[in-house]
Amino acid sequence: MHPKEAKRQRTGTGNLAHISLKDSEILVGLDFANHARLNELLNDSHYFPVLMYPGEDAWTAQKQGFKEEIAARTLLVLILDATWFCSRKMIEHNPFLLNLPRVSFSGTYRSIFTFKHEPRPEYISTIECCYYFIKEMQTAGLCNKAVDPEPLMTVFKEMIKLQLTAENERILGIRPNSHNYDAKYNKIREIPDFS
Repeated sequence: MHPKEAKRQRTGTGNLAHISLKDSEILVGLDFANHARLNELLNDSHYFPVLMYPGEDAWTAQKQGFKEEIAARTLLVLILDATWFCSRKMIEHNPFLLNLPRVSFSGTYRSIFTFKHEPRPEYISTIECCYYFIKEMQTAGLCNKAVDPEPLMTVFKEMIKLQLTAENERILGIRPNSHNYDAKYNKIREIPDFS
């Protein structure tokens, strides 16, 4: 997790994903070359470490040979929890991460994160990334079907509704401004139903 994301621990989607996913870990930093815990995980022969990062050579749930490549090892997925700008900075500081096999999606997804705008429509939040990846891996038989990814989206949808409600209340004068840039957000936003 990029240090800037770590500052938003309460409402960041990486933290919400971590709370929802058993056995997940958050490692905070910018330079992980000498990070003891990461190196311990990467060098553990029980794991097949991969980096969730787009690329033409990325494994997907549909790509032939992925199951055989993993073999009897446990898939260890590294997800850079950061803005896209900061994730590129993390890669610049940790070029060794690009030596790991990459994983990505076989499907195309659009974010429901209406509170925040991504640079491109196909850029999704960390929690959505976890959700869709688990769903795809389950469909391909590469993830335990007993793992329930639905709490990821449930908590994410509730967070979106709460954030939009708080923004609307601030615009209506019910809540005080909490940031200098709040003044530029002055239109009441529709709260999605997500039904």
